[in-house]
Amino acid sequence: MPRDMPNIPGEMIANWQRIIDLIAKLSDVPAGLVMRTDAPHHSVLVTSQTEGNPYEVGREFRLHEKLYCQGVFDNDGELIVQDATCEPRWCDNEDLEEGMSFYIGYPLKWPDGTVFGTICVLDRRRNKRALLFRDGLKEFARVIEADLVLLTEIDMRSRLELQLQETLDQLEKRVSERTHELEEANTALRVLLANVEQSRQEYDQQFLRQIKGLVMPHVSRLRLRLNGDPVALTYLELMENSLKAISASYSSKLATAFESLTPAELEIAQMVMRGQTTKEIAQTLARETSTVDFHRNNIRRKLGIHGKGQNLRSLLLSIQ
Repeated sequence: MPRDMPNIPGEMIANWQRIIDLIAKLSDVPAGLVMRTDAPHHSVLVTSQTEGNPYEVGREFRLHEKLYCQGVFDNDGELIVQDATCEPRWCDNEDLEEGMSFYIGYPLKWPDGTVFGTICVLDRRRNKRALLFRDGLKEFARVIEADLVLLTEIDMRSRLELQLQETLDQLEKRVSERTHELEEANTALRVLLANVEQSRQEYDQQFLRQIKGLVMPHVSRLRLRLNGDPVALTYLELMENSLKAISASYSSKLATAFESLTPAELEIAQMVMRGQTTKEIAQTLARETSTVDFHRNNIRRKLGIHGKGQNLRSLLLSIQ
């Protein structure tokens, strides 16, 4: 038997047993057989449960030119021996030891054409009834071969399912490994981000120390030299407040709000936060109050409170 061919299940053997028993009955022969070939061996796979049948399941023969079934293979088709004692090739074959001088047999093949074995009937006499049943015997041979086709398809499907399961297992393993790799990468990324954040904080602290240590002292000394100039003092206070705001780390919310403002609007917004009125801002900037009002309205519109009656200074202070 070819190594890649499937085994015959018990249910199929039982079905073939019913077939071979029916063949023996319809042909009126003492022996109906399904033979299995695994060259050079040839053995009984199924034997009819009939009176006078000398062949038992498992009985083994060795293929050679004097064996009836070898003649089937040589013909690649039907073999009929009506009286072996009268034919030189068969007059001394092994089956004559059982008196089986009459033989009709057909090959059985797997779907790929590989030999499976034979189906045959044997008798101790010339059997006219069996000769008339030859077409029926060939049909039963086709039934068995159809079973072999079905068995092969089932086996192929099982192998494909097994291969598919193995592929799925491999994919699951790869996904698991990839997931583990991603988890490790995420851990490494979190560590990196933590280091970046720590570095940023250290930089911010250094930056703030420089502002407080290198800039703010000069601002204080500059205030003493302005001699009460109100405009200069206003700008100095704006600069000082801005530096203090930076030192106190402006909230991202306020910084985001100020991103949309023009330089003039940003200047006016800072004065509004200091509590200066429109008139005071106009005097400081040497502008008309209408110009200041124009900029204030633009600030309100950009901050989303235009026409809502909300106090601009309160809003700006609330988002620091």
